[in-house]
Parts: sequence; structure tokens; C-alpha cells
Amino acid sequence: MGVQYTQGKLDNPARKPAKGHVHGLGKISPKAPQAQGLYDPQNEHDSCGVGFVAHIKGERSHQIIKDADHLGCRMDHRGARGADKNTGDGAGMLTALPHEFLLRVAKEDLGIDLPEPGRYAAGIVFLPTDAEEREICKSVIAEICNEEGQSLVGWRKVPTDANAADLGPTARAAEPEIEQLFIAAADDVEGNAFERILYLIRKRASHRLRGDAKLRQADMFYVCSLSTKVIIYKGMFAPYQLVPYYPDLQCEDYTSHLAMVHSRFSTNTFPSWDRAQPNRFMSHNGEINTLRGNLNWMRAREGVIASELFGDRLSDLFPIVEPDVSDSGAFDNVLEFLLMSGRSLQAAVMMMIPEAWQKNELMPEAKRAFYEFHSTMMEPWDGPASIAFTDGRYIGAVLDRNGLRPSRYYLTHDDRVIMASEVGVVDIDPANVKFKGRLEPGRMFLVDFEKGELIPDQQLKEEFSARRPYAEWLLTQRLVLKDLDSEGKGAKLDDSTLIQRMQAFGYTTETMQFMLLPLVKELRDPVGSMGNDSALACLSDKPRMLYDYFKQLFAQVTNPPIDSIREEIIMSLECYIGPEGNLLETNKENAHRLALMHPILSNDHMAAIKAMDHRDWTTRTIDMTYDRAEVPGGLLPALDRICAEAEQAIDEGYSFVVLSDRNVSQDRIAVSSLLACGSVHHHLLSKAKRTRIGVIVESAEAREVHHHCLLVGYGADAINPYLAFEALWQARIDGLTDADVFPDEESLVVAYRKAVAKGMLKVMAKMGISTLQSYKGAQIFEGLGLADEVINRCFAGTASRLQ
Repeated sequence: MGVQYTQGKLDNPARKPAKGHVHGLGKISPKAPQAQGLYDPQNEHDSCGVGFVAHIKGERSHQIIKDADHLGCRMDHRGARGADKNTGDGAGMLTALPHEFLLRVAKEDLGIDLPEPGRYAAGIVFLPTDAEEREICKSVIAEICNEEGQSLVGWRKVPTDANAADLGPTARAAEPEIEQLFIAAADDVEGNAFERILYLIRKRASHRLRGDAKLRQADMFYVCSLSTKVIIYKGMFAPYQLVPYYPDLQCEDYTSHLAMVHSRFSTNTFPSWDRAQPNRFMSHNGEINTLRGNLNWMRAREGVIASELFGDRLSDLFPIVEPDVSDSGAFDNVLEFLLMSGRSLQAAVMMMIPEAWQKNELMPEAKRAFYEFHSTMMEPWDGPASIAFTDGRYIGAVLDRNGLRPSRYYLTHDDRVIMASEVGVVDIDPANVKFKGRLEPGRMFLVDFEKGELIPDQQLKEEFSARRPYAEWLLTQRLVLKDLDSEGKGAKLDDSTLIQRMQAFGYTTETMQFMLLPLVKELRDPVGSMGNDSALACLSDKPRMLYDYFKQLFAQVTNPPIDSIREEIIMSLECYIGPEGNLLETNKENAHRLALMHPILSNDHMAAIKAMDHRDWTTRTIDMTYDRAEVPGGLLPALDRICAEAEQAIDEGYSFVVLSDRNVSQDRIAVSSLLACGSVHHHLLSKAKRTRIGVIVESAEAREVHHHCLLVGYGADAINPYLAFEALWQARIDGLTDADVFPDEESLVVAYRKAVAKGMLKVMAKMGISTLQSYKGAQIFEGLGLADEVINRCFAGTASRLQ
């Protein structure tokens, strides 16, 4: 059953408003408000309905548009509404560039003849409603086009009909002016080179205009799409309002071989016109749980990225991730950057959303090597996700490694493929169904329109795995701890100062009795039956450790946690540390990193890394203590010194820095390892140098699972809790452990590391995060009672609502 058009309007059985979900957010503005109360725009995610219809052989028709609209309307219940029922969270449609349609309307509306397909780009642009500011935006784009050597052919006002769409008052209040932009390619510019220039034009314009404080409506400026291949119509609608609002989509000569649609449910974000999806290359149903870390690492990589394609123009693309985008928008920004920098669409998606390869013994070695190699370059964007993606030549979909979002697809005998968040979205005669299935965790399927075929996951990944000798590169370049001469070189028990050091770092009888000893005996994080009714650290009369001022976040609303025991196969602590290579290159040097199976280092491991002189890798130790005579007022200068020394180590070519408090004594006070680690991590991020060095914490302070999670969450690559080891060794000497179970010191270290691993996996799983690589730097915590000065200096981006 199709969708019938009559007298310019739609008669669609699916086009009836559903009650949907009311999020009660009140006023909806083009931009999310500033942080206030318990609201913080940094926490924005959305969960939605996503799908597409395409003809595998690349045959264009208007029926594709009708079917995609039908699909979107039947996923209306997956979207949300504002306080007024006719304001949706967002809906949109991405199609191939409809050349015949654009040729006609450009001639009728502008009196111009467009060049041949591929020789011009069309884009949909949201502009300010203020006429003067709108002209400023258009003149800036014209200026940038001229500077880039391309011709701005003209602007066409996109027909819209808010009345026919029955658009709600809040959507109308935020409604931008919408125009269509045409840019012709210079004679000496071909294909992908033109797409890269368009990318530069859009990025330069966005940076200049959206950041212009003189424009009152700067946030209204947004380029939905600007491409020779695809175009996007979207807005703050419910799905059933999309086509009535845009009469262009009702024209019979608007044809395409693909159409991707999206129905948005902004779980904990403010809807806006620009945040509606599809994004420029993808649509997303899910949440990126590791977003803060992903954004920080991408910002840090800007300091080491180099591109043959963009050359010295690369800096014009920074920041890679645009301000004020949702998690889906951030993912799209990075995907677009990788694509424009020379990676294929499917390879970029496989890098960002890898399968759970670490513990899958059934995975072919070549594919495992492919994933492991790319893990040395980028951490997974982890969280429940179903993502549809396209660049015009390919269209496909991928599911997260846990399979926590639905994705169903049909292949028909008449060469159509339909993918959606659920079945029943497009009516299909059962006799016409050639194949149907669902995406499995971490799996992908892809349609290649040039070849006219659907490429299944196995074939696709076998092809990419065979393109480079990834296994050989890993074997020759990867460094592991056993390559270092470490045995017997670690620090031993110093019982002459043990009690004083334990007191200095806040150890108590309860620490040993209820935390450390049960940890190694039970091989898990100790659990109490009576709960914890002690005062919050910020309200306590007693001195508390800095770690006590943080609480772990956990998955909620539409974001499921993971069972770290029963779903162990998708969980991993494996991580590569040390200087990263160039994200935009694929060569053996990218694998030249240190592979760690566990973030907790023994004393022997720590000694080996400190003394490292292997393959030109060296380590610098930075003292985390300062003179007691400097109290009060010595803490901030000490942090400044530590950060300066870490940056200096990078400039001098060191591969690792070790933040150590071993020099603590009667005359020297230790800076909290969490404070120092967070401060160094964010200082190096701000300098775009963080990915050029590994940060290891040698701390007497950290001993509990919570402590280790915090250190890793704020940027530590590895931790050596040497005092915890010494305390356990002394407990063995004192007869507090079973001599048969723990016959020597090494057995205690093994038990401690195993128990901490189990505890860290449990904490990660509570937030729906599967890998330590994604958890590192993700800052999945909130502060309780920490002042903004502390947060901004050492834990930037962390919420601290109680001060």
C-alpha cells in the first residue's frame, strides 16, 4: 500500500498524529539553555526511530520518497512531543540529490541552468529570521566560496507550509528561514576534491557565523547539508508533518534511489531545528555513553593529525566536533571528518563502532587483527546504538557491540531494501520478500549502489581485513610488558616507614579489615548488607579523601546497564597506551604502542616502565609532592609545576610520564593523585598534546575499586597502587591471610589485580560501557561539594551541583 498525493497534500494512512511521549520541557529554543539547577546541556542524548528505503540497483523513483515518508510516519510513536502536541522533537529525510527536480526549480525560481550532476552542489541552510542578519550570513558564505575558488550560483527560498503541517506554536517560534544554496565546481576540481572544498566552506562558515557574538540569531544559522550527492530536509516536527511542511518532497519529479528518515526522541536534551536528524551522513537511535571522553580525545588528536588531502588547510576544520551538538551530532562530525580525510564510509564506521573482538574466540584472526590495529588509533564510541549511514554511493546500518537497539531489514524481489527500528513500517507483499533479518550485535550490512548488490557483514569485513597486513604490523610494532625486563626489579616492602605512610594516605583499620583483605580473599569488590549511612564527604566533620567527593553515574531511562558477569565476552580491560599515531594514516607506525591487558601495574611492571629504553621509548617521573614549608598555598604552585613538567616531557620526546608520590616524607606532602592526574590530563587536552604521551599514576593513595575508576575516568592510562601492595604483604607477614592461598607476595598482587578488574568491569557495566578504552577519560562521575574552581581546573566538564 503506497502513499497517495491529492491536490498537493498527502492522504497517508500512517499520517495521523500519535499521542507520542510528552517530555514537558516547556519552552523550546533554537539553542539549549545554559546549565541551571539539575539541567546540564553536556548530558544531552536522544533515542529515536531510524530507517531507510533504497533501490539496490540505484534506480530512482518518487515511490522511494513516498515509502520513506510512510516508514517515518509509522515510527511516529518513537518520537516525542512538546507541551503542545503539534511540536515534535524532530524529524527529517535524507535523499540523493534530485537532479531533474533541482534543474526545473532552479530554472523556474532563479532563471539559472544548473551544471551536470556532480559539477554542482545543493544544500539546505537554516538562516536567521532577521533580514539583516540573514544577508550577513549569505554574504559570508559568498565570500568564502569566492576565496575557495568556487562559484555561488544562487539562493532559492525553500517553499514551506507550516499551516498544512499544522506546526505547533513552539516549533513556529523557533522556525528559521530556510533556503537552498547552489554552488558550482571550478573547472579544475573533480569529484571528491569538490566535496572536500564544500566541507571546508561549510566548516569555515559555521565557525565564523555561529560563533559571532554580534549576531543575535547566530544559533539559527545551520547548514543541514551541502553536497553533490545527498540533500536533507528536516526540522522540529513530528514525522507526519515533514512532507506537508516541505512541498518539494511532494513533487513527482523529486526522485531518488535512497531515502533515510528519522523520528527523534530527545531523552534528556532540548529539541531544536538543527538537532533534528538525519545528520549529514547518518541517523542514530541510541546514546553515546562515553561522549565526554570521545570529545576530549578528538580534541587532543587535533594536535597530532596531519592530512595530505587538506595540507595546511587542516586547521580550518578544527574543532572537528562543532559546539552545541548532541551526541549523535558529535558522532556525525567525526564520521564526516574521517570520510573527507580519505577513509571509506564503512571503514570509518567500523573504527568508531567495532565488534566485541577481544574475547571472541570464533572471530577470524584477520578480522581480529583489523579491529585490534584500529583500536590503537581510536577508542570505541560506546553505548546502545543503531546507526544508519550513507554517502550517496553506499547506504548501510550497524548495531552496537551489545545489540541494545532494534534493527530489522527486508530485501525484496524487486530490488528494494527496507531497514527500520521495527517491522511493519512499509507494507510489503509476503511473496515479494526475498530475505529478511535483523542486525546482530556489532554487525553491519551495506548496499553498494554502483555494484547493485547488498554486501553482508562477513564479506564486507573479510574484504577490509585483507587490505593491509594488520597482524604482521601488530606483531612487529606492538610492545607488551613481557618485552620489558621487569621481573624482580620492583620496589619491595619497606616496613620501617609503612605505618607512617599508611597514616599519611588515610589508611585505617577499617581500610584493611573491610576493604583490602576482603578484596583479595573474595576476589571481588566487598559488599555490605547494611548500606552506607555515613555523611557525604562535603558534610562530614572528618577529613575525607578527594575520591569521596565523587559519585559514579549509572545507566537510566532508555540506557540499559550491562551484566558484566554473564556478558563477559563483550567486556574488556585491554587497552593500548603511549603516544598515538596519525588518525588519518594507516601504516605500521600506528601500532607502535604499549598493550596492557590490565590497568593495574605491579611494582615490577612499574619499575620496568620507569627504566624503559626500548625502541626509543623513554619515561620521565614527575614528583607529586611539595615541601611542607610551602603550606599553606603550596598546592596550586605544585599543580602548575606538575603540569608544566608533563608538557615539557612531551616536548623533549618522552613517551610516558609517571606521576609519583613516592617521595612523600615528614617534610614533603603529597598532592592527591586524583587532583594531579585530572589536572595534567586536562592541561594536556587544552594544549592538544594529550595523545602524544602516556600518563601513569604511581600512587600510595589509590587502593579501592572506586579510586582506580576515578583515576582512569580522568585520564590515567595505568595505575601502580604500591602502598596497597605493601599493606597486603605486611598483612601476610602478620598472619592475616591464609598461607596456603597466598604463599608469597606475588599471589597477593595477582589476587588484588583480579579483584580490581572484576570491580572495574562492574562499574563500567553500570553505565552501559563495555571497554576500558572507552571508559578512559569519559568522566562518568559527578562531584558532590566541589567548588567550580576545582572542577574547572582539574575535572572540567564534570557536574558538581552541590557546592
